[in-house]
Amino acid sequence: MLTLWLAQGLLLAALLSSSQASAQTYPTRPVRLIVPLAPGGAMDAVARGVALKLTSGLGQAVVVDNRGGGGGSVGAELVAAAAPDGYTLIMMGSSSVIHPLMYPARFDALRDFAPISQVTTQPYVVVVYPKLPIHSVKELVDYAKAHPDKLNFASSGNGSLIHLETELFKSMTGTRMVHVPYKGIGAAYPDIIAGNIQVIFASIISAQPHIRSQRIRALAVTGATRAQSLPELPTVAEAGVKGFAVTQWYGVFAPARTPRAIVERLHGEIVKVLQLPEVTARLAADGAEPVSSTPQQLAAHVKAERDKWAKVIRETGIKGD
Repeated sequence: MLTLWLAQGLLLAALLSSSQASAQTYPTRPVRLIVPLAPGGAMDAVARGVALKLTSGLGQAVVVDNRGGGGGSVGAELVAAAAPDGYTLIMMGSSSVIHPLMYPARFDALRDFAPISQVTTQPYVVVVYPKLPIHSVKELVDYAKAHPDKLNFASSGNGSLIHLETELFKSMTGTRMVHVPYKGIGAAYPDIIAGNIQVIFASIISAQPHIRSQRIRALAVTGATRAQSLPELPTVAEAGVKGFAVTQWYGVFAPARTPRAIVERLHGEIVKVLQLPEVTARLAADGAEPVSSTPQQLAAHVKAERDKWAKVIRETGIKGD
């Protein structure tokens, strides 16, 4: 028995020593950053900007690998099953928290990932068809109540954050609007410009060109504070819907059981990236703000998001396709 205990102790010491040594030399080869959505979107743009700067900080290439599909579940499942060695990371946002609440999934956003740092937060902007007599959130609520089920609102898919935040808005204001899901919110802009869709809770980066050209009208932003890129717009809460606050967010995660020293190294490098003036300026232009959270803060944020949207799904009766 004593021999067995000694052998187990030596094995544990060897494993700890190996882990510490690998963390001290990490990374020794390129790091892959999975984006669980298609190329060209807002998350992809943020991931590529961060990866470029991380490459310099880590001394190894950080390569973005788009693995879209299943509302982000394909990429998330891949990383959840990857070796916890710091060489496969993922950028996730609200969709990776919401999707398992509505569809079968082989991953859990809290159980299967080691949080590293939140990267951004970005509000949405409420936009309407400009020929409607709606110039404020109050007027939108009044019009929707006077014309129940006559306004169509677009989303980037059933169960997407845009869908859920609009359902939350409807619930909090007692209004009724008809949901029209699209495969991507970009496909909805021709329809709102033509008047077939009347309302979108849109990403700022996608809506800004149409707002500037006055092809759509912006009413408010959905965050708890005004957006730096649209400072003239009030928040939805300021405009009368007290307590309403929704933001998209992106964060970087590793597989669960990734050594703490590697997580700390990655966290430190990401914080440095987010403090660079050129990165801050680029994010601001896209309607986003940098967020350098600790791993513990990111874990708490994910839990809060999951609880919030689980309640919305339960209370509104939203079902998956």
